[in-house]
Amino acid sequence: MNDENKLKLWYLRPAAEWVEALPIGNGRLGGMAFGGIKHERIQLNEDTLWSGRPTDPNNDGAAAYLEEVRRLNFAGRYAEAQALIEEHMLGPWVESYQAMGDLRLEFDGGEQVEDYRRELDLRDAVFRTRFVRQGVLHTREVFVSAPDQVMVVRLAVDRPGKLHFQASLDSPLNYSVQRADDRRIALNGQSPVHVEPYHVDTEQSVFYEDGQGLTFAVHLQAASTDGKVETQGNRIVVRDATEAVFLLAAATSYNGFDRDPRKDGQDPERLCISRLNEASGRTWEQLLSRHTADYRRLFERIDWRLDVPGLDGLPTDERIDALRAGKNDPQMAVLFYQYGRYLLISSSRPGTQAATLQGIWNDMTRPPWACCYTININTQMNYWAAEANHLAECHEPLFDLLDDLSITGAQTAKIHYNSSGWVAHHSTDLWRTATPSGGPSKGPASWAFWPMGGVWLCRHLWEHYEFGGDLDFLKRRAYPILKGAAEFCLDWLVEDGEGHLVTNPSTSPENTFIGPDGQKAAVSIASTMDTSMIRELFAHCIEAASLLDIDIEFRGTLEQAAGRLLPLQIGQYGQLQEWYRDFEESEPGHRHTAHLYALHPGSEIIPSRDPELAEAVKATLKRRREHEKLDTIGWCFAWMISMYARLEDGNMAHDYLEKLLRNPFPNLFNAHRHPKLVFYPLTIEANFGATAGIAELLLQSHGGEIRLLPALPSAWPDGSIRGLRARGGFEVAMEWRDGRLTRAEILSRNGRTCKVHLGAPFFVVSSDSGERLRSDDRCEAQFATLQGGRYIIEATYK
Repeated sequence: MNDENKLKLWYLRPAAEWVEALPIGNGRLGGMAFGGIKHERIQLNEDTLWSGRPTDPNNDGAAAYLEEVRRLNFAGRYAEAQALIEEHMLGPWVESYQAMGDLRLEFDGGEQVEDYRRELDLRDAVFRTRFVRQGVLHTREVFVSAPDQVMVVRLAVDRPGKLHFQASLDSPLNYSVQRADDRRIALNGQSPVHVEPYHVDTEQSVFYEDGQGLTFAVHLQAASTDGKVETQGNRIVVRDATEAVFLLAAATSYNGFDRDPRKDGQDPERLCISRLNEASGRTWEQLLSRHTADYRRLFERIDWRLDVPGLDGLPTDERIDALRAGKNDPQMAVLFYQYGRYLLISSSRPGTQAATLQGIWNDMTRPPWACCYTININTQMNYWAAEANHLAECHEPLFDLLDDLSITGAQTAKIHYNSSGWVAHHSTDLWRTATPSGGPSKGPASWAFWPMGGVWLCRHLWEHYEFGGDLDFLKRRAYPILKGAAEFCLDWLVEDGEGHLVTNPSTSPENTFIGPDGQKAAVSIASTMDTSMIRELFAHCIEAASLLDIDIEFRGTLEQAAGRLLPLQIGQYGQLQEWYRDFEESEPGHRHTAHLYALHPGSEIIPSRDPELAEAVKATLKRRREHEKLDTIGWCFAWMISMYARLEDGNMAHDYLEKLLRNPFPNLFNAHRHPKLVFYPLTIEANFGATAGIAELLLQSHGGEIRLLPALPSAWPDGSIRGLRARGGFEVAMEWRDGRLTRAEILSRNGRTCKVHLGAPFFVVSSDSGERLRSDDRCEAQFATLQGGRYIIEATYK
C-alpha cells in the first residue's frame, strides 16, 4: 500500500458538483468542501435546521375505520381494505432537513495551477487542498471540531504576503448578512414552516410565515492573520497575508421537538458568539490538536489491513472508474469500510440529532425523501455499524430520537388505533412525527402504512445493551421504550380464528402481492416481517425484565402471546413466505427483502441450527436475483452483504460489495441510481450498511457465540483486524493467512462466559494463567472469563 495515500480520498482536480465535494462534520455542524482554486465553496449544514414547527399531525378520524379494514382483510378483500386506509387513515407529510448556506472564498489569481491535489484524510478528519500558482505553494485545511463546536479554516502560502482573498456567507433560505465587527460577519435566517416533498408537483412548495418556524445564525470570524483584515459590507477582506485562520459557528433556535422555536427557542446569535469567543482564544495548532485527539479516540479503535495489492496509487475517482472497468482493487474495501466509520463519527455524536438519509449533509431545500428519518430500513441501516465497529457512542442520538418518538408515538397509538404503548410508522423528522404519512397523496399504503417502525428501532436499544452489558442503560433508557412498543403490539394483535395472534392490517414494506381475486394489493394480515419483529421484541422484553427482576405478570403475558404468533413459513417456490398466505408476488425481484429480517438484522434464523429455513432464505435471494430490477441498488446491495455473510457465503457477499464499490459518486457517497428519478441522490445508509456488512464477514456474535472469520471472501486471503466488538462485552483482534485464522485475541470487558466457534480445531489460552482449553468436536469452546482478561485463540489446522 502507498502510505502517502493510506485511508485518504484524494483527487487531482476540484469538485465540479456537490457529489464530488468531500464531507466534514462534528455530528452537529457539517460541511461539503469543494477544493476550488479561485472560487472555494464549503456548503454548510446544521443538524437542527429543518422546515416545520411543533404541530399535532394525528388523524382524529383514523380509528373509526380500523375495524372495517380488519373485517375486509379477514374476508380476503385486501384491495378494498387498502383503499380505506389510503382514504381515511393516513397523516401529513413529514418535514424536510434543510441546507443552511455556503461559505465562499474568492481568491486573487487565475485558475491555472500546477501540482493540484485535494484530499480527505480519514486518519485525522481534515480536508486539504494544495497547489502551486506562479511559483507560490497554496495550502488550505478545513475541519469541524467537536470539542470546540466550530469549523476551522486555515489558508496559507509559502511566500510572505502572497495571500489575498474575500470571504462571504449566503443561504438558499430567507436570510440577511451584516457586518458584526471589524473581523466578523453574521448571517441570520429563517427556515420554512413547511416544505412539500420533492416528488409533489405543486405551484408552491416552500412556505414561510412571519414569526413562525426556526431561525438560524452563521457567524464567520477572521481569528488570526499576519495580513490586513477588514469587513467591507457583508464580506471579510484579507490582503497581503501569509496565513489566515477563520472560524465559523452556526446554530438554530431549536429547543426540543415539543417547544415552539420562536416563543421557547434558543438564541442562535448568542450560541454563535459564545462558541467563537471560546474557540478564538486558542491557536490553530491547539484547535487542530484538540480536534484530532477527539476524533482519533474513536476512529483508531479499529485497524483493518489486507495484505494484498490495490490501486491506492490512483486518485479515488479513477479507482472507481477502474473497478467499473473490471479491475481488482481489494484495498478499496478497506477505504470504504473506514469511510463508513468516518461518516458515522462525523454525523452522529452524543448530544446531536441522529443521522438522516444523507447523514448531516444536504444542499437542497426540497431534498429527496425530505432527507428525513425513513424508519422502514434506512435509519436502522445507518446504525447497523455502530456497535460491532466500536462506535457505541455514535449510537446515542438514535436513542434520543427514540425517547422523543415514544412520547409522540403514544398519542398516535391512542388516537389512530385506541391502543396503549407507542407506535411509529414509515418516517419521522425533527418534530418526531409518528403518524403514517402520505395522506395528501393517498399513500400508497405499501410504504405509508407500516406501524412497525418503532418495533424495529427498539432492536437498536437491545443491541447497545448486548454489546456493552450496561444494566443501568437497560433499566433507565431501554426497557421503558421496549415495554411501550410491546404494549402497543399486544393491543395491535388480533385473533385470526385459527388460534393465532396476527397483525391486521399489515404490510411488508413497499412490496405488493396479487390477491386471490387477481388484484394487486399491499395490505393483508401478518406479514412475515411483522411477526418476526414482534417475536423478537417480546423476547427482548422478557429477557430484560428477567435481568432487572421486574414485571413478572407482564413477562407471562408476553410469553403467552409470543407462543401464538405464526411461525415462519416456506412457500411454493421453496422461498421464505413474505405474507401469511403464499401470495404470488407482483414484483418477484423487489428491492426490499423485509421478510428476511429473521436472518439479518435479526437472529431467529441461524443456518447451523435452522438449515431448512436457511435454504428457504437462499431460495428467496436466488429468486430476487433472477428477477432483479434496476431499482435494486445501493442500500439493497449493502443489505445483501450482511445477508450472505450470515449465510456464510463470503464470495457472494463480496460480489455485492463489489457492485456497491462500482456504484458510488466520486466522493464515495452511495449513489441512489433509481431509474424513475431525474437525478441520482445520495442515500448514505448504503455506506453505513457496507461497513456493517464487512464486519459481519469477519466476525459474528449473534446466537450466543462468537464466530471468527465466518464468511471470509477469497479476495481477502491475508490480513488482520483489531478492535471489532462482539456481543457479551468482548473485543476481538484477528490475523489470517491463506484464508485461515492464524491467531485471535479476545479481550473480556465484562467478565462474562465466552463461547467461540471456528471452522477448525483450536486452543484457547488464557494470557493470565496460561491455562489451555481444546475446542470440542464441533470446533467450539465455551469458557469463563475475567473482566479485563485476554484469551488467545490458536488454530490447529491439520
